[in-house]
Amino acid sequence: SPWTGFSNLNFSTGASSMALPPDATLGAMLSGWVTDNVYLMGSIANMNGDPTEPFDDVDSFFDDNEYFTSLELGWTTSKDRFYTDNVHLTFWHVDSVDAAATNDGWGVNFSASKWIDDAYMPFLRAGYAEDGGSLLETSVNIGVAANILETQALVGIAGNWGQPNEDTFGPDLDDQYGIEAFCRLQVTQAIRVTPSLQLLWNPALNPDDDFLAVFGLRGVASF
Repeated sequence: SPWTGFSNLNFSTGASSMALPPDATLGAMLSGWVTDNVYLMGSIANMNGDPTEPFDDVDSFFDDNEYFTSLELGWTTSKDRFYTDNVHLTFWHVDSVDAAATNDGWGVNFSASKWIDDAYMPFLRAGYAEDGGSLLETSVNIGVAANILETQALVGIAGNWGQPNEDTFGPDLDDQYGIEAFCRLQVTQAIRVTPSLQLLWNPALNPDDDFLAVFGLRGVASF
């Protein structure tokens, strides 16, 4: 989650090679266990959701017929380790969206992670998109997270290689590379801070810059 782990979506949702619906939108999901270790999950969501006009989302869902749909097949070591020991393949499709002027498209994403000794989690993620308005057309990520300081801190580092989606940015953009490192510190029982650093080469969203460094600081205070 970008709220508690890596900030860069390359290392979390869809490896940036998936066209995503808005954060607040109307949709539905159905999932079930095929066996004790294999699951199947399908979803549909409105691509025109607007969090400032939540009730308009209902009309848009049925009137505009511009959807994001996905089907995921996955394997996990056990149901209680679904989020940590997980290998899955996700197929997705998105309709063209008139308001955003994006074309329809499809793609496939792969993800594998394993929580080792409740201390280390290596992961590998990759994706391919054919049009659809995603940021990257091809993306590969590899990284690891680890508990340190007797689980009072979580550190993570990951790297990404990606080809910008020509349907989104046009042709002739260089391949994009990125590295992110963060450290989530439990300062007190109620306060947690997470400094982070991102290094980006040939960023697709800033084609005039060859290199960018992004420093971040997140905090959580619970009462």
